[in-house]
Amino acid sequence: MIFIAAQRRKEIGVRKVLGASITSVTIMLSKDFGKLVGIASLIAFPIAWFAMDRWLQDFAYHIDIKWWMFALSGGVAILIAMITVSFQAIKAALENPVNSLKSE
Repeated sequence: MIFIAAQRRKEIGVRKVLGASITSVTIMLSKDFGKLVGIASLIAFPIAWFAMDRWLQDFAYHIDIKWWMFALSGGVAILIAMITVSFQAIKAALENPVNSLKSE
């Protein structure tokens, strides 16, 4: 996230000069990471289900893996990503736009 904020520093500076709020800058940066975490979850859930189902078959007493276990883990992953991204985005949005625009 820090790398993305540094890459988009000028864009954030221009948006701030044109009147963008901290909330809009935070949402702009958070959308990208939300999509990435969602796509990663969609790819990982079937693989994890298959691997865990195969592994649990070797035990005499095993449980069935329910769909809500994956939904809960995906929700927690998105929550952690959004907290991290929001913190870094707010930090980038609070920075003085003049400093980012006068470099280069």
